[in-house]
This record gives sequence, structure tokens and C-alpha cells, in this order.
Amino acid sequence: MIGCHAIVKTEQASKYLQQLCKHFSHKIEVEYTPTAGLIKFPPAFCELKATPDSLTFYFETESTENQKVYQDVLETHLVRFAHKETLSFVWKEGAV
Repeated sequence: MIGCHAIVKTEQASKYLQQLCKHFSHKIEVEYTPTAGLIKFPPAFCELKATPDSLTFYFETESTENQKVYQDVLETHLVRFAHKETLSFVWKEGAV
């Protein structure tokens, strides 16, 4: 499995975590609270953690091709939900 993470600075982390999880729950298995989430993309998973000033993504997948696809999916959706903010994603290999 290939793992990577990104920490996105935002004061709306809990709100965005819940929006992302609710959105994906219409099509795939999702678990979440206001501060933690788990999105089960087949064949990958993404863990989300919200703090007062950031939203952390960690996901694992089977290939680098899937890694790029899921990074794009997560970024595109969050940018859409956070259209009033300019968010920055810096993906790094491994866990936080």
C-alpha cells in the first residue's frame, strides 16, 4: 500500500470534514464525527482529522495511479466546498 498525507490550513476544518463525508456517503461507505472521518474508496481509504486550524488527510491506496486520482478527487471537492477560501495542498508520502 502507498500512503500519503496533506495538512490544509483552515479555520473551517470540522465543517469541511463533515461536508466531504456527507457528500461521499451517498456512494461509498463513510464514518465520521465533527473531528474525524473515514472514507472508504475502493480500493483505498482516507482518514480525515479536523483541528481548530487545519484539516489533515491521510490515505492509502494500492498504486501511484490511484494515489494521483484520489488526491485530485479530494482537492477538487474541498476547493468546491471552500470556494470562499484559497486552500493549499502539499501532499507528502507516509503518515503525518
